[in-house]
Amino acid sequence: MIYTGGTIGMRENPETKALEPFDFNHLIESVPKLKMLDYVIESTQFEHPIDSSAMTPEHWKQIAKVIETNYDNYDGFVVLHGTDTMAYTASALSFMLENLDKPVIITGSQLPIGEVRTDGEENLITALQIAAARDENGSHIIREVAILFENYLWRGNRSTKRSADNFNAFRSNNYPELAKIGLGITFNRDALWRTRNHGAPLKVHYNMDCNVIFIDLFPGIEERVVRHMLNTPGIKGVVLKTFGAGNGPNSQWFLDAIHETIEKGVVVVNITQCNNGSVLPYRYVTGLDLARAGVVSGHDLTSEAAITKLMYLLGKGLPADEVKNFMEFSLCGEMSS
Repeated sequence: MIYTGGTIGMRENPETKALEPFDFNHLIESVPKLKMLDYVIESTQFEHPIDSSAMTPEHWKQIAKVIETNYDNYDGFVVLHGTDTMAYTASALSFMLENLDKPVIITGSQLPIGEVRTDGEENLITALQIAAARDENGSHIIREVAILFENYLWRGNRSTKRSADNFNAFRSNNYPELAKIGLGITFNRDALWRTRNHGAPLKVHYNMDCNVIFIDLFPGIEERVVRHMLNTPGIKGVVLKTFGAGNGPNSQWFLDAIHETIEKGVVVVNITQCNNGSVLPYRYVTGLDLARAGVVSGHDLTSEAAITKLMYLLGKGLPADEVKNFMEFSLCGEMSS
C-alpha cells in the first residue's frame, strides 16, 4: 500500500475543524479487519501526506518510483489517494507505467476512515482483494491502473470524479466498469486491459512536460482572451474543450488563432465538454474547420487522460507531428479509437 494522503487518512483539527492528513499507522489500526485477509501487506507513505488538490507530477513520480522499485516483490499495489485529483493520477500512471502487467488499484474515501459511517474501510479492503485477485490459471485478473470506489472498479484513464458528496464518486462515461462490487466481486473480463507486450519488463517514464493548458470554450469567449492563452510563454500543448461532437466558434479570428498556434509547433487536441460521447470532427462544418486548421481529434478521451497523455508524450521529447499521431490512437486503453 502506498499512502499519499487524502480524506481516507485525515482527521478533524480540533481548533480549525478542517480535515488534515495524519500518521498512516493510525489508519491501519482503524481497520482491524485487514488481519482477516490473510495477505502479507506492507506499506509506505509520503513523508508529508498531502491533500490531493496539492498533487503534482513530482508526486506521480514518487508513486511510480515505489512501484518500479518493488515491482518484482509484490502481487499488486494499492494507492491511497484523495478524490479531487485521483483521476489525473490514475491517468498519468497508466501512461508512465509502460508494460504494466500487475494491478495498481487507486482508492480513497469521501469520509475519513475513523468516522462511524466511513466508506474508507470497505474501499480499502475491496481494493486489496482486487489487487490480490487471481484467475483460474493463477494469473492476475487486473493488469492495469484502476480506480476502486464503492460499487465499481473503473479503468483509471477512463474515469472522472462526478460527485463531491456521493460514495459512488467516480464514473467512466465512455467505457464499462471493470468490476461490480456487491455481495461479491464480479469482473467484466471482456473489458479488462491486456498489455500488447506481455512479459516485457516494466518501463517507467518519469518525464512529464507540464507546458500544457486547457481552453474551455463558451459562447462569447473573446479573441483577446483566446490569443492571450494561446500565447502563453513556453506552451507546447493545448487541450481544447469544445461543444458537442467537437464543435467550436466559426469566427475567422478563432480559426486563424488556432491555426497560427499550430504553425508554431504547438499541439492542439480537441475533446468534448460533454460527459458522454466523442469528438466527430467531420460531422459538422465547425468541427471540420478545426480539423482543417490542424487540430487533433481526442475522440472520447476524458479531460484528465487528454492532459496527462499530452504531458507524457511531450515529456518524451517527441516532435509535434509524432505527438499528434500518438494522440489519435490508444496507448493503454484510454480511448475507443
